[in-house]
Amino acid sequence: MRHNCGATGTLAVELRALRPTCHYNTGVKKFWDNPAGLDSDRTMPGQVPVPDSLQIGSVTISPATVLAPMAGVTDTVFRRFIRNLGGCGLIMTEFTSADGVLRAKDQKAKRYLHFYEDEHPISAQLFGSDPQVMADAARIVEDLGFDLVDLNLGCPAKKVVKCNGGSGLLRDLPRIRGIFEAVRAAVKIPFTVKFRAGWNDEEIVCVELAKIAEDCGLSAVALHARTREQGYSGNARWEWIAAVKDAVEIPVIGNGDIRSPQDACAMVAATGCDAGMIGRTAPANPWIFRQIQQYCQALQNCYVETAAPGCLVEQSSTSLSSSNHDGSVQIPEQPRAAVPPRPLLYDEPSESDRYQMIRTYFRMLIEEELPDATGKMKQFASWFTHGVPGGAALRKEIYDSKTAPEILARVEDFFEVRLAIGSAMTEHSELITS
Repeated sequence: MRHNCGATGTLAVELRALRPTCHYNTGVKKFWDNPAGLDSDRTMPGQVPVPDSLQIGSVTISPATVLAPMAGVTDTVFRRFIRNLGGCGLIMTEFTSADGVLRAKDQKAKRYLHFYEDEHPISAQLFGSDPQVMADAARIVEDLGFDLVDLNLGCPAKKVVKCNGGSGLLRDLPRIRGIFEAVRAAVKIPFTVKFRAGWNDEEIVCVELAKIAEDCGLSAVALHARTREQGYSGNARWEWIAAVKDAVEIPVIGNGDIRSPQDACAMVAATGCDAGMIGRTAPANPWIFRQIQQYCQALQNCYVETAAPGCLVEQSSTSLSSSNHDGSVQIPEQPRAAVPPRPLLYDEPSESDRYQMIRTYFRMLIEEELPDATGKMKQFASWFTHGVPGGAALRKEIYDSKTAPEILARVEDFFEVRLAIGSAMTEHSELITS
């Protein structure tokens, strides 16, 4: 089912009016790079709620948050898993070769583009360098029922770049224009592009590229505010997102270093972007979208830039690890939860919640009968069980398991014992205090 909705309101204009006059993080560290307490005079960047919705052509994205396409991660199981947790407005496929889409026997491309009705709105991301091939693949995507089609100009993997795909095209803007024009003429669904700021710091093309996209009739742009040379290291340069937002009228989606609800709102405040896109944080913290939604609702009643009476000033302390240049995703470790001085402005998952989450995801993988289900369960176990007491022993048992049902049984045994012990301790404590 396609989503045909009316025009958006004036929230984007209001956000731009609230934008700080200076560019965020130019020559300074983001607040999460400095341990709390070391900079007592430092104030958190301004916070503005992520917009309630975003209009991309005929498609309404609500809330204005996007699950970034990630190779080996955002298959149909993970996308539905995130969608069911709530708070994510748009989900995207793994990036898929346009050449592969046109090859009838390419089973991998077919699997990447498989989706269910409850995944709408959903965007298919393609990569390639031939305008006609990209146009033909986009037509297939439209015929399959996708709500949007997206062009990948951000992947830094060598095997993609050497074929002039992904961020490899950032050095050839005329070819990019040719792809934009061909795909735009081929499909009626909204057409978007996700790109990096440039090849390196000496070849920043994000503003020029965004203007070309707008000129060619694209419906929105998404900027990962790093260069290809950076990969996933260092800080995302949010000032580049702000520059793109200032340069075009079409919606701008910001991507890079959103590791917490606070970060999402800080990005909106600093750049005026119309939506936030989240990648590597999502597998480590699948609740991030719901938490952003809860946090934004709290901001409506309590502005948290400064320590106003009765308001909680929170800080993000997540460190982001680098990604491998072969295109594989390396997920940032999540910090151990600290006891907050006051109630949090969004839900933190309990151990029981984490158990239900892991079990649900693993069962979905088994039911989908994916050929790599066992490998995915082992991969995700390292992210989902981080910070769980005894998690190292569980991960070893999972890695030693041979089948998907065996992995699920190990998880269930581990958590059932832990939850039973926890329940017994609670009952004992209640008896003592009564």
